[in-house]
Amino acid sequence: MRTTAVPWPVWCSVAAVTSAMIGVHWDISWHQSIGRDTFWTPAHLAIHLCGVLAGTACAWLILSTTFARESPLRAASVRIWGFRGPLGAFVAAWGGIAMITSAPFDNWWHNAYGLDVKILSPPHMLLAAGIGGVEVGAAILILGYMNRAPEWQRGRFLALYLYIGGMLLITAMVLEMELTSRVVMHTAYFYRVVATAAPVMFAVVARASRYRWAATAIAAIYTVFVALLGWILPLFPAEPKLGPVLSPVTHFTPPAFPLLLIVPAFALDLLWQRTQSWNAWLGSLVSAVVFVATFAAAQWPFAVFLNSPAARNAVFHTMDFGYNVNPLSRFARFQFAPESAADFRNNAALALVIAFIAIRFGLAYGDRLRRIRR
Repeated sequence: MRTTAVPWPVWCSVAAVTSAMIGVHWDISWHQSIGRDTFWTPAHLAIHLCGVLAGTACAWLILSTTFARESPLRAASVRIWGFRGPLGAFVAAWGGIAMITSAPFDNWWHNAYGLDVKILSPPHMLLAAGIGGVEVGAAILILGYMNRAPEWQRGRFLALYLYIGGMLLITAMVLEMELTSRVVMHTAYFYRVVATAAPVMFAVVARASRYRWAATAIAAIYTVFVALLGWILPLFPAEPKLGPVLSPVTHFTPPAFPLLLIVPAFALDLLWQRTQSWNAWLGSLVSAVVFVATFAAAQWPFAVFLNSPAARNAVFHTMDFGYNVNPLSRFARFQFAPESAADFRNNAALALVIAFIAIRFGLAYGDRLRRIRR
């Protein structure tokens, strides 16, 4: 009988990644709405559940493959420090260890330097590296199963791989969150920042999966996931426990409405379906232009809408600020940051160059991932 059963460590990895992304957004909202009152918040527990789940599942995979000589994975494993197991399991296990290590580091950091609301602090970057390790490890683990599976069995692994790709895109957008608010959406700097992460995710996942609509799929996962969190979190009450309180808060502050990355993702999928025979460098150059142009064409007018009274509702929730947002800031007054003509030209050119490099690297790395069997 044919079976499409997915091994339980793979499901654990998927659950771990999901828990981390829910926890990260919840934790950011917690910081913006309440302040960091204790390490043992539910948001922190959800984040570090990722490390525990991934670490446990991958440790089992590695140990069972190492010591059970009849393990079916022995022929599809790598050897590291005397242990055997799928390559993805080793990567994800490292990510889990990094995540767990970041917990006491983060607690010490706040005790030493105060209770901040910054994303890009050293312990947060270690945590992000750990989450990235778990996600990349999960993706490689799933790719190994998918590439070894017969054609009729690839479908479920492909769906899980695309889901992990969506989580990787979400992680990248979280790291850029402080640099991509609606205030800067009418600057070329904003598009330069987004070009450093989104195009490479689209290219890697599309090329490694060989799925025609891979970029659109992971952009849709990002959009739905972040939008749902934005609609669910404000349903719960919250009250600041730190001061000064510059803006009143009565409920959890939602994440910003997702960027319209699904537009350039769809455009790239269409382009890549028609240019498979092109030289890789030329294809990457055209892809970079398509990404920047279509994203700007969608996001620029959408930013006008986000700064308008029409977006101040429960769907787009632009009227919700963290307690530390100055009511006189451009963000609170729904204004765009200025950018000189020279800076605009330079940043626009850099956005194209960065997108070109990102896509070229992503396509090359995706080709390597196609060969993953272990």
